[in-house]
Amino acid sequence: MKLCIVTHMVKKGDGQGRVNYEVAKEAIRQGHHLTLLASEIAPELQQSSQVNWISIPVNGFPTEFFRNFIFSQKSADWLRKHRSQVDLVKVNGAITSAASDVNAVHFVHSSWLRSPVHISRLRKDLYGLYQKLYTAFNARWEKQAFQKAKIVVSVSEKVAQELESIGVPRSRIRVIVNGVDLEEFSPGTVSRQTLGLPENVTLALFAGDIRTPRKNLDTVLRALVKVPNLHLAVVGSPEGSPFPQMAESLGLNERVHFLGYRRDIPQIMRAVDLFVFPSRYEACTLVLLEALACGLPVITATATGGAELVTPECGVVLSDSDDVEALAEVLLSLVNDRNKMQQMGQAARTVAEQHSWATMAKTYVDLFEELSKNEEHRSHTDLSPSSRPITLPSGAT
Repeated sequence: MKLCIVTHMVKKGDGQGRVNYEVAKEAIRQGHHLTLLASEIAPELQQSSQVNWISIPVNGFPTEFFRNFIFSQKSADWLRKHRSQVDLVKVNGAITSAASDVNAVHFVHSSWLRSPVHISRLRKDLYGLYQKLYTAFNARWEKQAFQKAKIVVSVSEKVAQELESIGVPRSRIRVIVNGVDLEEFSPGTVSRQTLGLPENVTLALFAGDIRTPRKNLDTVLRALVKVPNLHLAVVGSPEGSPFPQMAESLGLNERVHFLGYRRDIPQIMRAVDLFVFPSRYEACTLVLLEALACGLPVITATATGGAELVTPECGVVLSDSDDVEALAEVLLSLVNDRNKMQQMGQAARTVAEQHSWATMAKTYVDLFEELSKNEEHRSHTDLSPSSRPITLPSGAT
């Protein structure tokens, strides 16, 4: 099969890029040939004889809006000229204006625009206006892209429901949850002292962009006030964030540890006891699955995509992200029952083991092969003797 993947990046270290990287590696392993329309791909993919990289550089353009627009136009132009050379096209969202066979959806801009924590509702300045227009244009382009796709892949059940709400028939939606590196993210022990964290205390972890209220660190801090025996490690850049000051005003300086932006997330996860992430809006977050893989009990909320993976055996899913009392009650119950935390941690790892990158990538490639075989079957049927037009002899009626 000749497969074409259209995406900005195909490499590790980027959420959507990592998904496409794993899919590409699995397709190569199964002997398929790849055309990658991308701005950047991993070096090992460049070296593969099975990969044809069509570079679409966009770095010179000033904003993400223009970079995405240029990428969309250039990739669509290539596909119009060369579509007959590939068997199947996989894209992400509104990344190209050309039609696709499979559109993998990591984020639904229509739903984000309606969210009460959309940036335009929090900032009434030019940046807020830019974000509103950016989201609105993407929402419109996405709807057009989804209509052109044969199959729309959702990365979580939450995203699947959002796709249905904008008119995508459920019959065209497949849910394929993102994967996790089960070796990089695994249970273990790490010295807290080397990470600048306190020992001999129960320690929770929050990780995400703490410059915005969307991730909901404010509710976590308010709940922490009611759980005096719990410390919290916070991973995320504090620059421009209101939350260090909020923690101070709540009297939490001794119990909240801001670690800044970090790349050693696996080590930090091995040093803590549980993961708390009741985001107010999330399409599907990799960090939730990474916490499960590290054997951490997970506390999240229904507004967080991927929450459907968190069973009662391995964590708690809150119905309301902003319910401080409910969050505090859950935290108290875990802090006071270490045996329960350990049991949840074991169950969490079991859940994560069902969602390796290899499993996810094989599911995608199986889908591609299914679509390709269906297309071949249709072509053969169309050319069967019974379906061919009959040419009558001259003069016959």
